[in-house]
Amino acid sequence: MLEGCMTWYLEAMALAFWLVIGLGVLIVIVVGVLDRLQKSDAIRRNYPVIGRFRGLFTTLGEFFRQYFFAMDREELPFNRAQRDWVKHAAEGGSNTLAFGSTRNISVVGTPLFTPDPFPPLDDQFAKSEPMEIGPHARIPFMARSFFNISGMSYGAISQPAVRALSRGAREAGMWMNTGEGGLSPYHLEGGADIVFQIGTAKYGVRDADGNLDDEKLRAVAEKPEVKMFELKLAQGAKPGKGGILPAEKITPDIAEIRGISAGQDSLSPNRHKEIRNFADLLDMVGHIRDVTGKPVGIKTVMGGLEPFRELFELINERGAETAPDFITLDGGEGGTGASPMPLMDLVGMSIREALPLLTDLRNRAGLKDRIRIVASGKLVNPGDVAWALAAGADFVTSARGFMFSLGCIQALKCNKNTCPTGITTHDPRFQAGLVVEDKDKRVAMYGKSIVKEVETIAHSVGVSEPRLLRRRHVRLVQPDGTSIPMNELFPTDRTPQTVS
Repeated sequence: MLEGCMTWYLEAMALAFWLVIGLGVLIVIVVGVLDRLQKSDAIRRNYPVIGRFRGLFTTLGEFFRQYFFAMDREELPFNRAQRDWVKHAAEGGSNTLAFGSTRNISVVGTPLFTPDPFPPLDDQFAKSEPMEIGPHARIPFMARSFFNISGMSYGAISQPAVRALSRGAREAGMWMNTGEGGLSPYHLEGGADIVFQIGTAKYGVRDADGNLDDEKLRAVAEKPEVKMFELKLAQGAKPGKGGILPAEKITPDIAEIRGISAGQDSLSPNRHKEIRNFADLLDMVGHIRDVTGKPVGIKTVMGGLEPFRELFELINERGAETAPDFITLDGGEGGTGASPMPLMDLVGMSIREALPLLTDLRNRAGLKDRIRIVASGKLVNPGDVAWALAAGADFVTSARGFMFSLGCIQALKCNKNTCPTGITTHDPRFQAGLVVEDKDKRVAMYGKSIVKEVETIAHSVGVSEPRLLRRRHVRLVQPDGTSIPMNELFPTDRTPQTVS
């Protein structure tokens, strides 16, 4: 009896084995025929079945490089060392290292800060004081932190991500920029200071035809959390092109907040249709400031000096009160979830070159105390932020640094609604992994850690607080391996005068 059952079992197993083998052979034959008949892929047509492995390995290569093959300083857009620093800072852990730096300090453009032989004592350190923005607005803004959260729209990022950023920003005393997607209840949840960004589609403050609606603008300005307005002309990853939000990421909630239809791609115009020149720009800035009573600035990308000379000349002709209250300067290397590669790679000056040039133009125009400069563009670690302050920025904002603090692993799925960490997806399955009550603390800790480490750099070069950093405190590595002070590459004329 037992022997008969065993025989039957072995025969059944053998039959199943050959059925699986036969099914596998059939699948290979069918796939091979399909590959041979298709016309779009030459590799699969010439090498049926086997040619498919090329696509598989190409897809998996991104994963294997990130985790197994790339060195700590090799990856782009952000390497493992940068991401790990943010991770440790967000967790409140130690960022001290043993056995020396792994950074290659011979790379051209690397900033090296100059230590002072007699730095301030521990009891001589000072905290940066709040800085006023918008002295000519009815309600100026006293910004508490020099490091803040850059624009990330609700839609581009998820509801729990927005909620965690709002709560963390409040705890760290930072402002939070809404991005161009409008003001959601989730931005307001944490009680943080809010900068409302007005993009070219005017989401959240638009009428049915896409024009600016003053009543909706007033309604936003009445929110006590909303401290400033930012008129977005361009962003670093896609200057000259408007925002892109795929249809699969537009929920009914997002559609209502933005004032658009669900179920279709949301594409912003490539510029504000009412703004054809700098005169129109100053008119729009003044109009928004009059309607809201709050400071108004612009966000843009630099391509050369002449446009900004023209802007500052016009401001001096009209009067300093007509100026934008701040200029957010995004670098051509700035980031976003979805952008055409030519714009992302090739259009716009790097923040490393543009920032010193812009601040010098502003200062020579006599507008240093009138227009605040906000630097943005891949500035995620303390050295980046300290460099920007030394170059002349009044504030620094970061988007991707805070994404890393939320748990971003640089999976490069931002535009596909499949973000595995729940940050840039509206799929509830993935969002469940982002626990707001944990991530908000990480956001706050990262912001506080940046401020603390920048203060450490400032003290090491001999000044009591970060806003006293100057270009003479930074040396930049040159092609021959030597370094020269940044103030020699970008001499600062501190004598106010009209731009000529």
